[in-house]
Amino acid sequence: MIDVRITMNVLPEKQKELVQTLLSMIGTEEKEVGCLSYVLSRHIEDKNLLNLFEEWETREDLERHIRSERFSVLLGTKSLLSKPLDIKIHTISYSEGLEVVDAIRRKGTSKKNS
Repeated sequence: MIDVRITMNVLPEKQKELVQTLLSMIGTEEKEVGCLSYVLSRHIEDKNLLNLFEEWETREDLERHIRSERFSVLLGTKSLLSKPLDIKIHTISYSEGLEVVDAIRRKGTSKKNS
């Protein structure tokens, strides 16, 4: 799985325009082959700091997306930003879940009781 985080520092007067552009893309992005999720969020303390989180099945799916017209629209939002886009791509080869949290908590509890 490939995770992508795109951080955008939007100009305050352009926030509504950028959010509308991004929200219009979300529905169509999820229909792209290999797209597992696409989420837009706003920083809790800085309303001008937005993040896009994307999950892709394969590197090939992500590369097709990056070459797409939709991604070009995202790159075209640079005039609405106070800083350039910050894009981080993470390749995940292994994931763990609640069972690990439970095991760690049990391990910690048994040490306290000793």
